[in-house]
Amino acid sequence: MAGKIRQYFRDRRSGTQDSGGGSAIGKLVLALIGVYLVVTLVLGMIWSSEPDRFSVRDHTRALANEMQREPVSGFATTATMIRVAETLLDKSGGYISNDIFPPGLWLDNIPNWEFGVLVQLRDLSRAMRKDISRSQSQSAEDKDLVIAEPQFHFDSGSWAIPSTEAEYRRGIKALKSYLDRLSRPGQPDAQFFARADNLANWLADLETRLGSLSRTLGESVGKASVSDAVANIDPDDPLSEDVQGEEVRTDWTRIDDVFYEARGTSWALLHIFRAIEVDFRKVLRDKNALASVKQVIIELEGTQRSMWSPVVLNGSGFGVLANHSLTMAAYLSRASASISDMRDLLTRG
Repeated sequence: MAGKIRQYFRDRRSGTQDSGGGSAIGKLVLALIGVYLVVTLVLGMIWSSEPDRFSVRDHTRALANEMQREPVSGFATTATMIRVAETLLDKSGGYISNDIFPPGLWLDNIPNWEFGVLVQLRDLSRAMRKDISRSQSQSAEDKDLVIAEPQFHFDSGSWAIPSTEAEYRRGIKALKSYLDRLSRPGQPDAQFFARADNLANWLADLETRLGSLSRTLGESVGKASVSDAVANIDPDDPLSEDVQGEEVRTDWTRIDDVFYEARGTSWALLHIFRAIEVDFRKVLRDKNALASVKQVIIELEGTQRSMWSPVVLNGSGFGVLANHSLTMAAYLSRASASISDMRDLLTRG
C-alpha cells in the first residue's frame, strides 16, 4: 500500500513538471508571435512610404555620361521609363502587389500606388511600340519594344512560376536594349519619331485615364447618375422637372484604393511629362504647346504634396473635415484640361 502511495506522488510530480514545460513552450511561442507582429508592423510602416521624385534631366545626363552616348531624341523618355520601372521594383519593400506573406499581404495603399504607376508604363510602352518608334503605319515594329510592351502587361499579382518581378525585369532589359540601339553613335538601329501626331495619340488615351480617375475620386461624396437623369427627361415637355436618378458613390472601402492609385498615376506622369518636355521640345515650341506642358507638370506636382493625415479623409466637401479625394480630383481635372488644350494645339495644322 505504501508503495502505491509513493508511486502516486511520483506520478503527480512528473505530471506537474510536464505541465510546466508545456506552459513555458506556449509562452515562448506567444512571445515569438508577438515579436513577429511587431516587426511586420514596423516594416509595414516603412514599406508604406512612397518613393521620392527624381530629376529627369539629371538622370538623363548621368545615364548618357555612363553609357558614353549623346542624349538623342527619345533618350530622356526611354531612360525615364526605365527608371520608373526600376523604382517600381526596387523601392522600399520591393514590389508588394504579389506578396503572400505579411506585411506585404496586409498592405493595400502601396499596391494601389504600384498599379497606378504600372498602368502608365503599360500605356506609354504601347504608344512607343505602336506609334512613336515607327515612321508610318506600314513600318515594322521595333524588335525590343515588341518584347517590352507585353512584359509590362503581365499579371501584376503573380508570385512565382513566373514571378511578376522577373517578367517586368525582362521588359526593363528590352527597354535598355532599345535605348542602346537608339543612341548608338553613327549607326542607330532604332527610331524615335518625336512628331505631333504620335504625342497627340498618347495624350488622347491619357485623357480617358485621367477622366475616369477624376470621376471616381469625385464620387467619394456621391452624386446623381448622369445616365439616369438623362433617361428621366421628357422630350415632349422641356419644362418638365427631371427626376434625378440613383446616387453614384465610390464604396467607402475603395476610397483610399482609388486615392493611392491616383497618387501612383500622377507620380509616373510627372516624370514622363518632364521627359516629354525634353524629347518633344521642338514640336511643342512649333505648336505653342510648351505652356500647356508646364501647366500639366504644375498640377501633377500638386498631387505629390506630403500627406499629413495617417488616413485618407473623406469629408462631405463643404464640411469640417478635409476630403483628400476631391483635392486629388481637382488637380487631375486641371491636368486633364491642360492635356486637352495641348492635344488641340498639336492636332492643328
